[in-house]
Amino acid sequence: MLTHQEANIFGTEQDRVNCSFYYKIGACRHGDRCSRKHIRPPFSQTILLPNVYHNPAHDPVCKLTEAELQEGFDAVYEDLVLRISEVRTFVCDNVGDHLIGNVYARYEWETEAQAAVDNLNDRWYAGRPLYAELSPVTDFREACCRQNENGECNRGGFCNFMHLRLASKELVSSLRAGQRLERRLHPAKTEGGGGGWEPSRREGGRGRSASPSRRGGSNGEDRWTRK
Repeated sequence: MLTHQEANIFGTEQDRVNCSFYYKIGACRHGDRCSRKHIRPPFSQTILLPNVYHNPAHDPVCKLTEAELQEGFDAVYEDLVLRISEVRTFVCDNVGDHLIGNVYARYEWETEAQAAVDNLNDRWYAGRPLYAELSPVTDFREACCRQNENGECNRGGFCNFMHLRLASKELVSSLRAGQRLERRLHPAKTEGGGGGWEPSRREGGRGRSASPSRRGGSNGEDRWTRK
């Protein structure tokens, strides 16, 4: 049982037992070698898919224009949202080992997040299996690098805070409208009428996903290597 003081400093920089970076951004550059604890939450509204997105711009031989890079990312982001079933999806553009390509999604209900983890851990994407887990991140404003948002971060992609890759505003607006419609057409069907809407398990989402079930033994369509 935590004392009042321990509860107040839990997961903060003053906490000498638990890693503040893990609780703030869901990842730590020290990984398993960290001297502080990384305790995975038994339940959460946030999920993490580590090392999923690979930005072609980080390849030194990449010759794509900014418009082509944005078009490619929009296609990846849309496919992710349709599979994850949550528009509040955050894609890291960092290059540090602990954050590179990380994808987070924040759900309204904890049951939604758990259903997504169960579903995604049975999928392939980009020729590789997906690995999803519950994440302790609760406030993405605190997890993101404010200096980067102001164009002032001098650490670039190696920053220990999230540098997000953003989808186009038009796409995000369209996906939000689609999600609202989907939730009206397919409301929650949980026992007792509670627990919130759960992500669809229909094969292929809306028919746009490139992540077939692992049971089929397929590696899936490689949509990530748009070079």
